[in-house]
Amino acid sequence: MANSRRRFWIAVLSSAAAAVLVLCIAPLIGSTSIDYSRALAGLSPDSEILFYTRLPRVLLALLAGGALAVAGVLFQAMLRDALATPYTLGVSGGASLGAVAAICLGWREVGHLPAIWLASFAGAALVLFLVMGVATEGRRMSSFTLLLAGVSINTICLAAILFLQYIASFGQTFAIVRWLMGGIDSVDYSTLAWFAAAVLPAVGLIFLRARDWNLMAVGEDWAAARGVSVSRLMLSGYVLGSFLAGTVTALAGPIGFVGLIVPHALRLKLGADHRLLLPCSFFTGAAFLAICDTVARTVLAPTEIPVGVVTALLGGPFFIWLLRSKRRSLWL
Repeated sequence: MANSRRRFWIAVLSSAAAAVLVLCIAPLIGSTSIDYSRALAGLSPDSEILFYTRLPRVLLALLAGGALAVAGVLFQAMLRDALATPYTLGVSGGASLGAVAAICLGWREVGHLPAIWLASFAGAALVLFLVMGVATEGRRMSSFTLLLAGVSINTICLAAILFLQYIASFGQTFAIVRWLMGGIDSVDYSTLAWFAAAVLPAVGLIFLRARDWNLMAVGEDWAAARGVSVSRLMLSGYVLGSFLAGTVTALAGPIGFVGLIVPHALRLKLGADHRLLLPCSFFTGAAFLAICDTVARTVLAPTEIPVGVVTALLGGPFFIWLLRSKRRSLWL
């Protein structure tokens, strides 16, 4: 017991330290060099670059990466599918459709918020309720019907996106393609505050049910036999995971691979205990996306690469190497 608790804290604190290290170093990296002491003293332009351009962007990447990694762990446990991602069940498709519709209609702002954010979040919410309506029969919701409903509605949303892109103007098509690649941009601190206020409580609720997700990962019958209300757990898991994916997509676009690579990498190294896997995935996913965004904004500076491209280029080969190394260790 003492050894397992010690292992738990070592793994969690190590992943948290990695995220903090990235938070300290990433804002200093960019096409324009800055001096930390000058920035902390409030001297221009170092202070403006650090506190109003780079730091909010790094914080957004940390929160988004952590949320996507936790959602990936959740959906893989809930669906018992190793390839499940935060976007498997259609919420990303709905969010993307809402954003694309806003671009095609020329919407700019609603109140003081960008219309793309609001339309994207509305599309995610609509798909959330549609999938729940299709997958729920009485008080029962199974992972199989949930998966089929999510994939079907996601396909419909993608077809609608292609149609809107086909009839859009040249400028709108460019904006659509750019948004669909996913990207982290600098935001004001008020936006970061509401984003954190939305994401962190949902992550905390998922952490609290870690034991139940261990049982669900084995099977619905296994979980039910041990006193878990499977339908209620499935419903809460789908709502929380979709909320995380939809909120991140509304603000940053669909960023792939984070919710697939990070959980698998940690599962191979730490095991499948969700009490350990969930917090480590949050911190590791946060660090991973922040590093990818730093690469995206610096490797071809002053031109920026969409971070979704970087996560795929870095994450794909790493994931293949990880699988091959794991298989080789099993052979030896």
